[in-house]
Amino acid sequence: MFLKRVELQREQIPNYNEFPFSIPSIRNLERIELENNITFFVGENGSGKSTLLEAIAEMCGFNTAGGGRNNTYQVHRAESALGQYIRLSWWPKVTNGFFLRAESFYNFATHIDEMWEEDKVNAYKAYGGNSLHEQSHGESFFSLFLNRFKGGAIYLLDEPEAALSPQKQLSFLKIMHDLASKGNCQFIIATHSPILLGYPNATILSFDDGVIKEIDYEKTDHYQITRYFLENREKFLRDLLEDEEE
Repeated sequence: MFLKRVELQREQIPNYNEFPFSIPSIRNLERIELENNITFFVGENGSGKSTLLEAIAEMCGFNTAGGGRNNTYQVHRAESALGQYIRLSWWPKVTNGFFLRAESFYNFATHIDEMWEEDKVNAYKAYGGNSLHEQSHGESFFSLFLNRFKGGAIYLLDEPEAALSPQKQLSFLKIMHDLASKGNCQFIIATHSPILLGYPNATILSFDDGVIKEIDYEKTDHYQITRYFLENREKFLRDLLEDEEE
């Protein structure tokens, strides 16, 4: 555990009616105490989970387009709107880590290719020795997890399941477990995946209902909807599609 607390610096907020404070969970944020080295952010799209994760990444010194402290490149509208308004409390402070932003990973892969043009010896070492663009989307994610992710670091992941099959998500759980239990690593992950959320004894923070609060795995919509669908697939689809036709 490295990052212990995230606090909103309310005295610095100029206007609660403007983004990102127009998001209820962000407007109502006081502080989050992190007591687990595996923490998940869950919630509907637009609930604020990625906004807060991106702000944490900025305050860690990571590139908010994706990457670590030494990855310098620009992506349009990748800057954090919240970072300057939060305070992070550490014990101890770490600088090693990575921010995975699934939606801009293509740009990160291009950035690594540009680094290779300048350093053909070392640029691909942390990614399995090959360009990320020469691998499938899922393979490139796994090259990152297997080669760049090391011990003594904090990893902030925004929807890592976006490129992973269910089997690869299970494989990623094993990588995460090894890094967290043996490598002294901390993970904060925004996800919609009921597979990833099933990681044992993880803390799950829900951003729904306008507040950020801890929730049990079995109480998440991700678990309940997925379970109901698998157990009642025909009825679920019949009701859904018939309602649309009406």
